[in-house]
Amino acid sequence: MNFYVVPFNPSIYLLMSIQYPSISLLSNRKKNDMAKLRPFRAVRPTRDKAHLVASRPIFTYKPSILKAKLQENPFTFIHIIHPEYFEDESNKTEPNSLERFQKVKKKYEEFVERGTFDQDDIPSFYIYRQTKNDHAFLGVIAGASVEEYQNNKIKKHEATITSREEMFTNYLDIVGVNAEPVLLSHEKSLEVDEILSSITSMRAEYDFSTTDNVHHELWIASEEEVKSLQQAYDKIENVYIADGHHRSASSVRLAERRLEQNPSATGKNYEAFLSFFIDEERLQILPFHRLCKSLNGLTKVQLLEKLELRFDISTISKGSTPKNMHEFQMYIENEWFKLVAKPDVISKSDAVSSIDAEILTREVLSPILGIHDLKTDKNVGFLSGETKIKKIEQLVNKEVYKVAFLLHPATMEQVKNVADENAVMPPKSTWVEPKLRSGLTIYKIDE
Repeated sequence: MNFYVVPFNPSIYLLMSIQYPSISLLSNRKKNDMAKLRPFRAVRPTRDKAHLVASRPIFTYKPSILKAKLQENPFTFIHIIHPEYFEDESNKTEPNSLERFQKVKKKYEEFVERGTFDQDDIPSFYIYRQTKNDHAFLGVIAGASVEEYQNNKIKKHEATITSREEMFTNYLDIVGVNAEPVLLSHEKSLEVDEILSSITSMRAEYDFSTTDNVHHELWIASEEEVKSLQQAYDKIENVYIADGHHRSASSVRLAERRLEQNPSATGKNYEAFLSFFIDEERLQILPFHRLCKSLNGLTKVQLLEKLELRFDISTISKGSTPKNMHEFQMYIENEWFKLVAKPDVISKSDAVSSIDAEILTREVLSPILGIHDLKTDKNVGFLSGETKIKKIEQLVNKEVYKVAFLLHPATMEQVKNVADENAVMPPKSTWVEPKLRSGLTIYKIDE
């Protein structure tokens, strides 16, 4: 496949979910009509303010920290995402309403007017490196081709919700920018590595650390480096969405909406969506652990008796993320157990059936604990693999939850197999790193 990476102009994102049908306004065009690697001009914070602007998603901040951040930092991107934080209740609009999106747009324009952001004069790619716990996540921020998405050369493994996709499409339509890249993974490329190594040997445009002990660096590729990267990425056969299915689908929906309105328009940024392309070997995939509020009327002894039919069970002194696939750890009533799935429990009929999150639902959560729909059942909670074991123990000891199940992380190979089969991963199967900050590179959709 010709892999289309499109240099970009930034854009803001919210999360959502749906299985989105591909329409073919872009796909019907001849390949020669598409700009494979269209140059882009990012809207970016000035160098002295980059560390002040870049922000995590709102939900990751404790309310007290969020309030202090908004009070003390006039440059944080959260002011744009959350423009009504300090307004009286009487002036606030409904969440996700068109009126709220207009306020987001106005706040973004205020940031531009007061000089917090500048737009690059020359189209480029943006090389970004995030270092966390001694692990370096290095890749390229660029636009991913809507056509490649429609043709399933950018592959998906997650379903999305139509109503939320439509909501975010309206958001992008009104605000006109996107500031949170979709995370796309691809096979290792020595050619790409060599180019990135050359670029990152030079002084970075941005170089700062944040209070969560993460180091951020960003370089701007030269015109020659952009051409070299385009040629290198053209040789990559498939790309996989690692994180950002809802944002991707909404961007595609907006592109199709734009082309319905003006079929003759070509060469616009909306023919691509803001993405961070990263070698799959540089990614980190952590699990989502499951915690249940009820034992479905069972005692601890009765639960263990039922589990013994499906797993080999042993007691362990302390909990940790399981080291082996098809191995689980369970915490209940101040005691840790290791559960190893018996051979007949591990189905290999398709890519999804052998994933540990699916095995736990199929063999434990649904038939034993009565939890059938992980998306809607209030008796189940999820904690990422980053969560400290002590916190999980506290939640069970305080009886917020009755039992906790720790899972081994899914592998990138499993994720790819699911996507290749056009299937869907179980809910909350993967916590993927890196988590990118908003506001460093803003993509102007209609440019």
